[in-house]
Amino acid sequence: MRQIIIIGSGPAGYTAAIYAARANLKPLLIASSVEAGGELMNTTEVENFPGFPEAVMGPDLMFKMQAQAEKFGTEIVLDDVVSVDLTGEVKKVTLGSGAVHEALAVIFATGSAYRKLGLADEERLSGHGVSWCATCDGFFFRQRTIAVVGGGDSAMEEATFLTRFADKVYIIHRRDSLRASKIMQERAFANEKIEFIWNSEVIGIGGDEQVQDVKLRNLVTGEESELHLQGLFIAIGNDPRVHLVHGQLDLTPEGTIAVDGRSSKTNLPGVFAAGDVIDPTYRQAVTAAASGTVAALDAEHYLTTLPQNLLDSAADGASGDLELTTTA
Repeated sequence: MRQIIIIGSGPAGYTAAIYAARANLKPLLIASSVEAGGELMNTTEVENFPGFPEAVMGPDLMFKMQAQAEKFGTEIVLDDVVSVDLTGEVKKVTLGSGAVHEALAVIFATGSAYRKLGLADEERLSGHGVSWCATCDGFFFRQRTIAVVGGGDSAMEEATFLTRFADKVYIIHRRDSLRASKIMQERAFANEKIEFIWNSEVIGIGGDEQVQDVKLRNLVTGEESELHLQGLFIAIGNDPRVHLVHGQLDLTPEGTIAVDGRSSKTNLPGVFAAGDVIDPTYRQAVTAAASGTVAALDAEHYLTTLPQNLLDSAADGASGDLELTTTA
Protein backbone atom coordinates (compact mmCIF):
# COMPACT_ATOMS: atom_id res chain seq x y z
CA MET A 1 0.00 0.00 0.00
CA ARG A 2 1.15 3.52 -0.84
CA GLN A 3 0.78 6.73 1.06
CA ILE A 4 -0.02 8.69 -2.11
CA ILE A 5 -0.90 7.77 -5.67
CA ILE A 6 -0.90 10.54 -8.28
CA ILE A 7 -2.88 9.98 -11.47
CA GLY A 8 -1.62 12.17 -14.31
CA SER A 9 1.76 13.41 -15.52
CA GLY A 10 1.40 17.01 -16.63
CA PRO A 11 2.72 20.02 -14.69
CA ALA A 12 0.20 19.41 -11.88
CA GLY A 13 1.01 15.73 -11.50
CA TYR A 14 4.78 16.11 -11.65
CA THR A 15 4.78 19.05 -9.24
CA ALA A 16 2.60 17.16 -6.79
CA ALA A 17 5.06 14.27 -7.08
CA ILE A 18 8.05 16.53 -6.42
CA TYR A 19 6.49 17.92 -3.24
CA ALA A 20 5.22 14.54 -2.04
CA ALA A 21 8.56 12.85 -2.69
CA ARG A 22 10.50 15.57 -0.88
CA ALA A 23 8.18 14.99 2.09
CA ASN A 24 9.31 11.33 2.03
CA LEU A 25 5.83 10.09 1.12
CA LYS A 26 7.18 7.80 -1.63
CA PRO A 27 4.50 8.64 -4.22
CA LEU A 28 3.52 6.42 -7.10
CA LEU A 29 2.70 8.42 -10.23
CA ILE A 30 0.57 6.74 -12.89
CA ALA A 31 1.35 8.31 -16.25
CA SER A 32 -0.55 7.44 -19.41
CA SER A 33 0.85 4.66 -21.56
CA VAL A 34 0.67 6.92 -24.64
CA GLU A 35 0.22 10.50 -23.40
CA ALA A 36 2.72 10.83 -20.57
CA GLY A 37 3.65 14.46 -19.99
CA GLY A 38 0.27 15.95 -20.79
CA GLU A 39 -0.54 18.68 -23.29
CA LEU A 40 2.86 20.33 -23.05
CA MET A 41 4.30 17.37 -24.92
CA ASN A 42 2.47 18.82 -27.93
CA THR A 43 3.62 22.41 -27.38
CA THR A 44 6.50 24.22 -29.01
CA GLU A 45 8.16 27.14 -27.22
CA VAL A 46 6.84 27.94 -23.76
CA GLU A 47 7.68 31.59 -23.12
CA ASN A 48 5.71 32.27 -19.94
CA PHE A 49 6.92 29.59 -17.52
CA PRO A 50 9.05 31.30 -14.84
CA GLY A 51 12.76 30.58 -14.91
CA PHE A 52 13.16 30.25 -18.69
CA PRO A 53 13.85 33.73 -20.10
CA GLU A 54 14.89 32.24 -23.45
CA ALA A 55 11.76 30.03 -23.55
CA VAL A 56 11.72 26.24 -23.29
CA MET A 57 10.23 23.58 -25.51
CA GLY A 58 7.17 21.96 -23.95
CA PRO A 59 8.55 18.39 -24.04
CA ASP A 60 11.86 19.55 -22.56
CA LEU A 61 10.04 21.20 -19.66
CA MET A 62 8.09 18.03 -18.96
CA PHE A 63 11.20 15.82 -19.11
CA LYS A 64 12.88 18.13 -16.59
CA MET A 65 9.86 17.93 -14.27
CA GLN A 66 9.80 14.14 -14.57
CA ALA A 67 13.52 13.90 -13.81
CA GLN A 68 13.09 16.15 -10.77
CA ALA A 69 10.22 14.04 -9.44
CA GLU A 70 12.23 10.83 -9.92
CA LYS A 71 15.31 12.37 -8.32
CA PHE A 72 13.45 12.71 -5.02
CA GLY A 73 12.02 9.20 -5.10
CA THR A 74 8.83 9.21 -7.17
CA GLU A 75 8.07 5.91 -8.85
CA ILE A 76 6.52 6.38 -12.30
CA VAL A 77 4.45 3.74 -14.07
CA LEU A 78 3.54 4.12 -17.75
CA ASP A 79 0.07 2.60 -17.77
CA ASP A 80 -3.57 3.68 -17.96
CA VAL A 81 -5.94 3.77 -15.02
CA VAL A 82 -9.14 1.93 -15.94
CA SER A 83 -11.07 2.27 -12.66
CA VAL A 84 -10.83 3.65 -9.16
CA ASP A 85 -12.56 2.90 -5.86
CA LEU A 86 -12.32 6.00 -3.72
CA THR A 87 -14.50 4.91 -0.84
CA GLY A 88 -13.11 4.19 2.59
CA GLU A 89 -9.73 5.03 4.05
CA VAL A 90 -7.85 2.83 1.57
CA LYS A 91 -8.33 3.78 -2.09
CA LYS A 92 -7.86 1.31 -4.95
CA VAL A 93 -6.53 2.15 -8.42
CA THR A 94 -6.79 -0.49 -11.16
CA LEU A 95 -4.53 -0.29 -14.22
CA GLY A 96 -4.91 -1.59 -17.73
CA SER A 97 -2.27 -4.21 -16.99
CA GLY A 98 -4.53 -5.67 -14.30
CA ALA A 99 -2.39 -4.40 -11.42
CA VAL A 100 -4.28 -2.96 -8.45
CA HIS A 101 -2.55 -0.35 -6.31
CA GLU A 102 -3.78 0.81 -2.91
CA ALA A 103 -3.15 4.17 -1.27
CA LEU A 104 -4.31 6.29 1.64
CA ALA A 105 -4.52 9.39 -0.57
CA VAL A 106 -5.09 9.90 -4.27
CA ILE A 107 -4.40 13.04 -6.31
CA PHE A 108 -6.15 13.41 -9.66
CA ALA A 109 -4.11 15.45 -12.13
CA THR A 110 -5.65 13.96 -15.25
CA GLY A 111 -5.79 17.20 -17.22
CA SER A 112 -8.02 17.59 -20.24
CA ALA A 113 -8.53 16.07 -23.70
CA TYR A 114 -8.67 17.66 -27.13
CA ARG A 115 -12.17 18.70 -28.15
CA LYS A 116 -13.34 17.43 -31.54
CA LEU A 117 -15.63 18.86 -34.19
CA GLY A 118 -17.90 15.83 -34.17
CA LEU A 119 -17.90 15.36 -37.94
CA ALA A 120 -18.37 12.00 -39.62
CA ASP A 121 -15.01 12.04 -41.42
CA GLU A 122 -12.98 13.53 -38.57
CA GLU A 123 -11.88 10.20 -37.10
CA ARG A 124 -11.61 8.51 -40.49
CA LEU A 125 -9.10 11.08 -41.70
CA SER A 126 -7.27 11.40 -38.39
CA GLY A 127 -3.60 10.94 -39.25
CA HIS A 128 -4.43 11.50 -42.90
CA GLY A 129 -4.59 15.27 -42.82
CA VAL A 130 -6.68 15.80 -39.68
CA SER A 131 -4.61 16.54 -36.60
CA TRP A 132 -4.82 18.04 -33.11
CA CYS A 133 -1.08 18.53 -32.74
CA ALA A 134 0.95 20.91 -34.88
CA THR A 135 4.17 19.96 -33.10
CA CYS A 136 3.63 16.31 -33.89
CA ASP A 137 2.50 16.62 -37.48
CA GLY A 138 3.58 20.01 -38.83
CA PHE A 139 6.67 18.60 -40.53
CA PHE A 140 4.47 16.55 -42.88
CA PHE A 141 2.83 19.66 -44.33
CA ARG A 142 5.77 21.33 -45.99
CA GLN A 143 4.70 23.59 -48.86
CA ARG A 144 1.05 22.66 -48.30
CA THR A 145 -2.13 24.64 -47.74
CA ILE A 146 -3.69 23.92 -44.37
CA ALA A 147 -6.24 25.36 -41.94
CA VAL A 148 -6.52 25.72 -38.19
CA VAL A 149 -9.94 25.78 -36.52
CA GLY A 150 -10.24 27.93 -33.41
CA GLY A 151 -9.81 31.41 -32.01
CA GLY A 152 -7.90 31.04 -28.75
CA ASP A 153 -4.22 31.05 -27.81
CA SER A 154 -3.80 27.41 -28.80
CA ALA A 155 -5.16 28.06 -32.29
CA MET A 156 -2.90 31.09 -32.79
CA GLU A 157 0.13 29.15 -31.56
CA GLU A 158 -0.68 26.21 -33.82
CA ALA A 159 -1.17 28.46 -36.85
CA THR A 160 1.99 30.46 -36.24
CA PHE A 161 4.05 27.32 -35.75
CA LEU A 162 2.64 25.74 -38.90
CA THR A 163 3.80 28.67 -41.04
CA ARG A 164 7.32 27.24 -40.60
CA PHE A 165 6.27 24.43 -42.91
CA ALA A 166 3.14 25.30 -44.88
CA ASP A 167 2.87 27.79 -47.72
CA LYS A 168 -0.55 28.97 -46.54
CA VAL A 169 -2.41 28.70 -43.24
CA TYR A 170 -6.07 29.64 -42.88
CA ILE A 171 -7.57 30.26 -39.46
CA ILE A 172 -11.27 29.40 -39.40
CA HIS A 173 -13.21 30.99 -36.56
CA ARG A 174 -16.90 31.05 -35.69
CA ARG A 175 -16.87 34.70 -34.66
CA ASP A 176 -15.58 38.01 -36.00
CA SER A 177 -13.05 38.47 -33.18
CA LEU A 178 -10.56 36.26 -31.39
CA ARG A 179 -10.44 35.00 -27.79
CA ALA A 180 -6.65 34.76 -27.92
CA SER A 181 -4.39 37.00 -25.87
CA LYS A 182 -3.27 40.25 -27.46
CA ILE A 183 0.31 39.14 -28.09
CA MET A 184 -0.82 35.92 -29.78
CA GLN A 185 -3.29 37.83 -31.96
CA GLU A 186 -0.63 40.31 -33.01
CA ARG A 187 1.73 37.53 -34.06
CA ALA A 188 -0.94 35.86 -36.15
CA PHE A 189 -2.12 39.09 -37.79
CA ALA A 190 1.47 40.05 -38.64
CA ASN A 191 2.25 36.72 -40.30
CA GLU A 192 1.90 37.04 -44.07
CA LYS A 193 1.22 33.31 -44.48
CA ILE A 194 -1.90 33.45 -42.28
CA GLU A 195 -5.34 34.38 -43.57
CA PHE A 196 -8.48 34.54 -41.43
CA ILE A 197 -11.88 33.19 -42.38
CA TRP A 198 -14.36 34.81 -40.01
CA ASN A 199 -17.89 33.86 -38.88
CA SER A 200 -17.51 30.37 -40.32
CA GLU A 201 -17.66 26.77 -39.19
CA VAL A 202 -16.42 23.53 -40.70
CA ILE A 203 -19.38 21.31 -41.57
CA GLY A 204 -17.61 18.66 -43.62
CA ILE A 205 -14.19 17.22 -44.41
CA GLY A 206 -13.56 15.83 -47.87
CA GLY A 207 -11.05 13.31 -49.18
CA ASP A 208 -10.86 9.57 -49.80
CA GLU A 209 -7.54 8.65 -48.23
CA GLN A 210 -6.23 12.15 -47.45
CA VAL A 211 -7.84 15.49 -46.63
CA GLN A 212 -8.54 17.36 -49.85
CA ASP A 213 -10.98 20.05 -48.79
CA VAL A 214 -13.36 21.24 -46.10
CA LYS A 215 -16.89 22.48 -46.44
CA LEU A 216 -17.61 25.75 -44.67
CA ARG A 217 -20.82 27.47 -43.61
CA ASN A 218 -20.91 31.23 -43.04
CA LEU A 219 -22.80 31.71 -39.77
CA VAL A 220 -24.01 35.18 -40.77
CA THR A 221 -25.23 34.56 -44.31
CA GLY A 222 -25.74 30.78 -44.25
CA GLU A 223 -23.71 30.48 -47.44
CA GLU A 224 -21.76 27.25 -47.92
CA SER A 225 -18.42 26.97 -49.69
CA GLU A 226 -15.46 24.65 -50.18
CA LEU A 227 -11.88 25.36 -49.21
CA HIS A 228 -9.23 23.23 -50.88
CA LEU A 229 -6.37 22.23 -48.58
CA GLN A 230 -4.28 19.28 -47.50
CA GLY A 231 -4.43 19.52 -43.73
CA LEU A 232 -6.85 20.49 -40.96
CA PHE A 233 -5.65 21.20 -37.43
CA ILE A 234 -8.34 21.40 -34.76
CA ALA A 235 -7.71 23.71 -31.79
CA ILE A 236 -11.12 24.43 -30.29
CA GLY A 237 -10.48 23.65 -26.67
CA ASN A 238 -10.34 20.78 -24.28
CA ASP A 239 -12.60 18.77 -21.99
CA PRO A 240 -11.54 17.77 -18.46
CA ARG A 241 -10.68 14.08 -18.07
CA VAL A 242 -13.17 13.09 -15.39
CA HIS A 243 -14.47 9.76 -16.72
CA LEU A 244 -12.78 7.86 -13.89
CA VAL A 245 -14.64 9.72 -11.14
CA HIS A 246 -18.20 9.85 -12.43
CA GLY A 247 -20.53 8.82 -9.63
CA GLN A 248 -17.80 9.21 -7.01
CA LEU A 249 -16.63 12.82 -7.05
CA ASP A 250 -18.73 15.96 -7.35
CA LEU A 251 -18.32 17.93 -10.56
CA THR A 252 -18.84 21.62 -11.31
CA PRO A 253 -21.28 22.94 -13.95
CA GLU A 254 -18.25 23.28 -16.26
CA GLY A 255 -17.55 19.57 -15.88
CA THR A 256 -14.39 19.88 -13.79
CA ILE A 257 -13.81 18.15 -10.47
CA ALA A 258 -15.27 20.29 -7.68
CA VAL A 259 -12.86 21.30 -4.92
CA ASP A 260 -13.29 23.24 -1.70
CA GLY A 261 -12.34 26.87 -2.34
CA ARG A 262 -8.67 27.35 -3.15
CA SER A 263 -7.81 23.93 -1.78
CA SER A 264 -7.54 20.67 -3.70
CA LYS A 265 -10.00 18.82 -1.45
CA THR A 266 -12.82 16.98 -3.19
CA ASN A 267 -16.03 15.76 -1.58
CA LEU A 268 -14.29 12.54 -0.45
CA PRO A 269 -11.69 12.50 2.34
CA GLY A 270 -8.25 11.59 1.05
CA VAL A 271 -9.05 12.43 -2.55
CA PHE A 272 -7.56 15.55 -4.08
CA ALA A 273 -7.46 17.11 -7.54
CA ALA A 274 -5.15 19.57 -9.30
CA GLY A 275 -4.44 21.22 -12.62
CA ASP A 276 -6.69 21.55 -15.65
CA VAL A 277 -9.08 18.90 -14.35
CA ILE A 278 -10.26 21.49 -11.77
CA ASP A 279 -9.57 24.66 -13.76
CA PRO A 280 -11.88 25.68 -16.62
CA THR A 281 -10.56 29.25 -16.69
CA TYR A 282 -6.80 29.77 -16.55
CA ARG A 283 -5.42 26.46 -17.83
CA GLN A 284 -1.77 27.50 -17.80
CA ALA A 285 1.26 25.34 -17.06
CA VAL A 286 2.29 27.56 -14.16
CA THR A 287 -1.17 27.55 -12.55
CA ALA A 288 -1.34 23.77 -12.95
CA ALA A 289 2.04 23.42 -11.28
CA ALA A 290 0.92 25.64 -8.41
CA SER A 291 -2.24 23.57 -8.10
CA GLY A 292 -0.12 20.43 -7.87
CA THR A 293 1.76 22.00 -4.98
CA VAL A 294 -1.51 22.66 -3.16
CA ALA A 295 -2.67 19.08 -3.70
CA ALA A 296 0.55 17.58 -2.35
CA LEU A 297 0.45 19.77 0.74
CA ASP A 298 -3.24 19.03 1.33
CA ALA A 299 -2.58 15.32 0.98
CA GLU A 300 0.39 15.49 3.32
CA HIS A 301 -1.71 17.25 5.95
CA TYR A 302 -4.52 14.70 5.51
CA LEU A 303 -2.16 11.80 6.12
CA THR A 304 -1.20 13.22 9.51
CA THR A 305 -4.82 12.79 10.62
CA LEU A 306 -4.94 9.04 9.93
CA PRO A 307 -4.40 6.26 12.47
CA GLN A 308 -0.77 5.29 12.95
CA ASN A 309 -1.37 1.67 11.99
CA LEU A 310 -2.50 2.74 8.50
CA LEU A 311 0.51 5.01 8.11
CA ASP A 312 2.83 2.20 9.19
CA SER A 313 1.25 -0.13 6.61
CA ALA A 314 1.87 2.41 3.84
CA ALA A 315 5.31 3.55 4.96
CA ASP A 316 7.20 0.93 2.98
CA GLY A 317 5.70 2.07 -0.30
CA ALA A 318 4.84 -0.65 -2.78
CA SER A 319 5.04 -3.67 -0.50
CA GLY A 320 1.29 -3.79 -0.10
CA ASP A 321 0.38 -3.42 -3.76
CA LEU A 322 -1.73 -6.18 -5.25
CA GLU A 323 -1.20 -7.85 -8.61
CA LEU A 324 -4.35 -9.28 -10.17
CA THR A 325 -3.99 -12.38 -12.30
CA THR A 326 -6.38 -13.58 -14.96
CA THR A 327 -7.01 -17.04 -16.27
CA ALA A 328 -7.83 -17.96 -19.84
